[in-house]
Amino acid sequence: MPNSAPESYVYCPRCGTPLVTRLVTDKARRACPDCNFIYFTDPKVGVGALVVEDGKILLVRRRMMPEAGKWSIPAGYVDHGEDPAVVAVRETLEETGLEVAIGELINVYFNEEATDSGASIFILYRAERLGGELQAGDDADEAAFFGPDELPELAFASTRDAVRWLYKQRPADSV
Repeated sequence: MPNSAPESYVYCPRCGTPLVTRLVTDKARRACPDCNFIYFTDPKVGVGALVVEDGKILLVRRRMMPEAGKWSIPAGYVDHGEDPAVVAVRETLEETGLEVAIGELINVYFNEEATDSGASIFILYRAERLGGELQAGDDADEAAFFGPDELPELAFASTRDAVRWLYKQRPADSV
């Protein structure tokens, strides 16, 4: 279970008073005894684009942790105020060189084992290639399309689930 009162948050961001841990509603949380600010731990949200061409799924090999060296759907983190669909387009372009249009929402995944370096919520959209030249970039060192019988070692439960969904639910000739 995630820590709702991380001791690493020491000072109130509003007034600078040292935070204390106290029960707020049903959980221990870091709070300010002076201005009553309450620190709520927010989940990291990731978003990705499922791009399929000729029955093959687009994957990138990760250069960075978590899961460096393994393959995943092109994805990235959503920052405060960003539209997840816009982030999926941007991350796909940065990691693969491909321009995409976002389509249907495929799934929203909850990763209860996420650490501070991973997304606990992952939003996956279907995407269609509009243009661009396939080439790895940003935090990916390789980008390629893979068929169901040629998949590399996959990172993340959400990528593995999306691959299972894709090849179980949709015949290769209809994607």
